[in-house]
Parts: sequence; C-alpha cells; structure tokens
Amino acid sequence: MTDAWTDPLPDPVRHAEFYADVPTKRGLAWIVDTILIALLTALIVPFTAFTALFFLPFLYLCVGVAYRTVSLARQSATPGMRLMAIGMRNARGERFTLPEAFLHTLGYTVSIGMVLPQVVSVVLMLTSARAQGLTDHVLGTVALNRAAGE
Repeated sequence: MTDAWTDPLPDPVRHAEFYADVPTKRGLAWIVDTILIALLTALIVPFTAFTALFFLPFLYLCVGVAYRTVSLARQSATPGMRLMAIGMRNARGERFTLPEAFLHTLGYTVSIGMVLPQVVSVVLMLTSARAQGLTDHVLGTVALNRAAGE
C-alpha cells in the first residue's frame, strides 16, 4: 500500500485526468507503433539483398525492441504514444532511463508472445485504477496523459 503523501505518481481518484482514456490511447498508440515498426522492417529488407525475408519475424522482433527501447529511453514515449499525448513514468514519477526502457520493452515483448500474459495485461489496463498493464504492475510504471508542450 502506498502512502498518499509520499507516492510520486498522481492519485487516480483525486487526479483522474492523468489516467482518462489511457487504455484507449495506448491501444491506438500500439497500432501506430506496429505500423511504423513494420515500415522500418520493410525498409531494411532490401539492404540485406532480401535475405532478411528468410528471418523476417526475427528481424521484425529486433526492430521492434530497438524502436521501443530507444524511443522510451529518449522521450519516455514511443512515437505512437506521443501522437496520442501519453507518456510513461517510472515508480518515482520520472521519465524512463535506458535500463527501465529496456526492461519495459522486454516485459512487453515476452507478454505479447504469449496469450495468457497478454490477456492479463489488457484486463489489468482496463480494470486497474492507474490503467497499468502486467509489465507496468511488475515494474511499477504507469502511462499518463501528457501536459501540453511536454
């Protein structure tokens, strides 16, 4: 149980605006990011003399991990998240560091690769007070609506 006076993350009851529509925005951001990762992967394929077609799922996975890790480490949000005006914060209410971005991406990648963790993650996003997915619960991270100009 967190103390209301020391918790650096916004209280979901008193400051509900930080969490308003976050699950929907995360879903839309995921679609945007998936399309961008697919486009980046497609752009890489010709530079491999099309041999990447033999390991395309692995290439897509690697591009996705790099895309998510770098964008989360640099701006604490992927391009899709920025488009939807949301950003990630760690348990201290701060932007992600590179190790935190990598751990969040690793947790996401593992959970997306299996049905049960992904279903649990979606259910948690839709039902928890802070709209946190499974990886967010494990790491103590949260997605918040971003302030204008942030």
